[in-house]
Amino acid sequence: MPATFNHTIIASLDRNTSARFYRELIEAVDAPSWGPFTNISLDGGVLLQFAEPPVEIQMQHYAFLVDDELFDRAYDRLLDWGVIHWADPQMKRPGEINDGHGGRGVYFKDPAGHAVELITRPYI
Repeated sequence: MPATFNHTIIASLDRNTSARFYRELIEAVDAPSWGPFTNISLDGGVLLQFAEPPVEIQMQHYAFLVDDELFDRAYDRLLDWGVIHWADPQMKRPGEINDGHGGRGVYFKDPAGHAVELITRPYI
């Protein structure tokens, strides 16, 4: 059997706030949670597990491939929520989206300060 991606743990300042942010933004579904984890499920059963580590959180980067319709809805949510966003990972084009790689993309930070990217076309 080839390897497939199953889950990752995302460090959070507040695991429930972070899980709700992602769930509502990308329209993920709740998954059973246990122990120190608040979980949501992506397509294919991939789990995002949010936890509050007892150490300083180091920024990570998470990119999500979404279709054009979900991108529009998610972008509208970012605007409604007042989330600062950029067209580029260097954060030099605030308040914009990009049209790289034949699609659209946007960069922003989640409630714990992680860099998040939404794209409508894969890079490869």
